[in-house]
Amino acid sequence: MFIEPSLAGERRGWIEVICGSMFSGKTEELIRRLKRARIANLRIEIFKPGIDVRYDEQNIVSHDENKVLSTPIDNSQQILLLAQEVDVVGIDEAQFFDAELPYVCDQLALRGIRVIVAGLDMDYLGRPFGTMPALLAKADYITKLHAICVRCGNIASYSYRKTASKATVVLGEQDVYEPRCRHCYYEGENKNA
Repeated sequence: MFIEPSLAGERRGWIEVICGSMFSGKTEELIRRLKRARIANLRIEIFKPGIDVRYDEQNIVSHDENKVLSTPIDNSQQILLLAQEVDVVGIDEAQFFDAELPYVCDQLALRGIRVIVAGLDMDYLGRPFGTMPALLAKADYITKLHAICVRCGNIASYSYRKTASKATVVLGEQDVYEPRCRHCYYEGENKNA
């Protein structure tokens, strides 16, 4: 792909993806990186999907209740319109965005913007979730975080759904999901089959 000289200036953009299961600290890590960018006096803009209102309608909030103000949006193309004159863009819950998000992140990086994206890499069935596979493929840096399995204490990479719903997107917290290791996840799935 040819990059116009006006887009290829001295600023170099890149894409960082933070992924893992529920309760692994993805949003906490996103907030930490964004706070460090603020300390460095970088201009930041933060986005989240409009459907995610679990903790707050505007803030992104970690399970540890750290929070930072964000802009809820319904379409990833809005990010290109709203992320003007910024150095860093943060995006939480990337798995809930439309299929254009990887393209949007590419365009931001080509503008010289550091893009930090956090999201679930797998859904409750252990399958790649939404746009995350494409984002992981395009990422310059990837951080995979792990939770602790609530059954055995090993590292957990799976988000086990405790309810019978078969919908792909079911917003919930510890009342609906728990982190599990591979063994405990599949043991539970076999009991529910």
